[in-house]
Amino acid sequence: MFAWRDDDAGLVRAFTDRHDGVSAAPFAGLNLGAHVGDDPAAVAANRARLEEAIGMTSVWADQVHGSDVLHVTQELLRGPRTDTGAVGIGDAMVTDLPGIALGVLVADCTPVLVHDEDSALVGVAHAGRPGMVAGVAQRLVEAMRDLGATHLIASVGPSVCGRCYEVPVEMRAAAAQVAPVSAAVTWAGTAAIDVASGVVDQLQGSGVPVRWVPGCAREDDAYFSYRRDGQTGRFAGVIGRPA
Repeated sequence: MFAWRDDDAGLVRAFTDRHDGVSAAPFAGLNLGAHVGDDPAAVAANRARLEEAIGMTSVWADQVHGSDVLHVTQELLRGPRTDTGAVGIGDAMVTDLPGIALGVLVADCTPVLVHDEDSALVGVAHAGRPGMVAGVAQRLVEAMRDLGATHLIASVGPSVCGRCYEVPVEMRAAAAQVAPVSAAVTWAGTAAIDVASGVVDQLQGSGVPVRWVPGCAREDDAYFSYRRDGQTGRFAGVIGRPA
């Protein structure tokens, strides 16, 4: 279930893989995405298994490759949910509520977890190419600091690597204008973008130290990868403080 997990000082941080779930092909395993065409009952069962493993209720957003940050409050949790069970639309979330695990869904994009060592604040961001260009990770950092965070730490999870993310030359150039380190070359020598390198550089440039968990989603079939498989499930990054 977990490709990486770190429980320290009352904090749970984890990146899942596709093992130990109930979904059938092409979503086989622990698909946590409710928007990809999988059986809703299977997704609910997979999310329940995740919640049992981490001892918290999971909270999800409908991600749209943007940079909006949702502040998850008790009021938001009591409000209406979308068709996928999400609390709202956005590509980043922040909360200080105990017993709540914020989740971010990926299948090549970069999952980002952020926590404050001096408060209860935790946050997540979904950083695909558009989100990296829009600065979603930086927006999350700004939102958390606006809420009083003073000592932020980021954990960045597995995603498609630069060697496997071929793009048109013009698209690479546009990404490089925002994050020069994201300009990459594929195995075949063609233009590519290393989204995770761009995100890590943005976080470090914002003064946030990063723990980067290795792994390429496209190269390792322990992860879901849209680039590799097309129709597929979603793995996740989750972070929260148990009650």
